[in-house]
Amino acid sequence: MVNTLNLAFQFLDSFAFIVLAAVGLAIVFGIMGVINLAHGEFILVGAYATTLAVTGVGLPLPLAMVAGAFVTAIFGIVVERTIISGSIPNAIGRRFLGRDLVEPLYDRLADSMVATFGLSLVMVQGARIVFGNSIDQVPTPLGAVAYGSFSYSTYRIVLAGVSIAVLGAVYYVFTHTDYGMRARATIQDERTARALGVDTERIYMTTFAIGSGLAGLTGALFAPIVSMQPTLGSQFLVEAFVAVVVGGSSVVVGTALSGGVLGIIEATFSNLYGTFIGRIALLVAALLALRFLPEGITGFIERVRTRRREGA
Repeated sequence: MVNTLNLAFQFLDSFAFIVLAAVGLAIVFGIMGVINLAHGEFILVGAYATTLAVTGVGLPLPLAMVAGAFVTAIFGIVVERTIISGSIPNAIGRRFLGRDLVEPLYDRLADSMVATFGLSLVMVQGARIVFGNSIDQVPTPLGAVAYGSFSYSTYRIVLAGVSIAVLGAVYYVFTHTDYGMRARATIQDERTARALGVDTERIYMTTFAIGSGLAGLTGALFAPIVSMQPTLGSQFLVEAFVAVVVGGSSVVVGTALSGGVLGIIEATFSNLYGTFIGRIALLVAALLALRFLPEGITGFIERVRTRRREGA
């Protein structure tokens, strides 16, 4: 019974970690075609902002988490305007030189990787210079669930519920709002969407802000249970990219399915052989998915549906 409970709680923990780490990255990549290698550092911003809001300002933890997500969203807008779209340097160039200075990084995978990798290095070293190698940690709330000699953090269980709520909120935004309709139109055909009056530049800015805010929310939620150091984002980056690759093009369905599949794999191997083997199993699963499901789980499902329609 104890082993079963341990496996179940480890699955919930892995599912929450993978989903929350990946959802912001999946949105930015799926809509903008930008591979953000600084995604882990956006999570760092949310975690640091939340922790400093609690320890320095004295905000209650829930309000600090909201502040952490908001600060990261604002930071994301600044990054998108200056680095990703180049709108600010281009406005300066047009004013003083009569021409644009840079090209947007939309759908330029290699260029976006290089640019955001450089941003990642700057952010890590900047955090180390400003805050040192660590900052004070927020205590983990809610205590633990106990069953005989077995106990598990209640907060980690709550995170699983939060991850499902986040997926539900993202699904609603992209299917039941005007922004979601315009964003989906931009994904399908940017030129046609622009011709029909969609401000695709604003869509990209909003999308990056949402993805950044979700990354900041991830950092805020995990601030009480991860070590507050400048490199904390690196532990989220691998799972985030693995989940995006395995999930495929659908942000919500792909993230949910990859979180479930990868969560089961990581929890099972971690429970049997330890955390290190669990992470190795996760990476092996990603390699197999790249080899046999290059379009991800949702791409495979869509291909099966297409074949059935053609057969009918």
